[in-house]
Amino acid sequence: MSEQEAPVFQIQRVYLKDLSLEQPNSPAILLEQEQPGLDIQLGVEATPVAEGIFEVAVMATVHTKIQEKTVFLVEAKQAGIFEIRGVPEDQLNTVIGVACPQILYPYLRANVADVINRAGFPPVHMAEINFQALYEQQQAAAAAKEDGQLQ
Repeated sequence: MSEQEAPVFQIQRVYLKDLSLEQPNSPAILLEQEQPGLDIQLGVEATPVAEGIFEVAVMATVHTKIQEKTVFLVEAKQAGIFEIRGVPEDQLNTVIGVACPQILYPYLRANVADVINRAGFPPVHMAEINFQALYEQQQAAAAAKEDGQLQ
C-alpha cells in the first residue's frame, strides 16, 4: 500500500438549494419610468458532509431599487455535492474555492435570470466570474487581516 491514492474529483449532484423573489412595492413601482439601480452580491460557502464529500454553494443576491424603494430582490443558492479525495491538503481549499464554484456558477446565473424573467422583468445576466482571482483576493485579504491582528 505504498502507492499514493489517485486524486478523485467527482460531481455527485448539482441542485438549487434556495431561491426567493420579492416584489414588495408592486404594482406601483412597476409604473415608474426611472431606470432602477442594480446591486449584485456573490458568496461561496463549503461544508464537509462526510469523509471526502463536500457541499459547496454559490449564493447571489440581486437587488434592484428606484431611489430607496425595492423593485425586486432575488436571493439564490446553487449547491453541489462533490467527492474530493486524494487531493493534497494544501490544494484542497483551492479545489473547493475555485473549481467547485466554477462548475456551479453557470447554473446559478441561469436560475437567477430565469426567475427574474418569469417575474416580468428583463433578465439580469450576471457577469462571468474569475473564481481563481476572487479566491486569491480573499486569501490576500485574510492574510492582511491576520497580519494586522498580530501587530
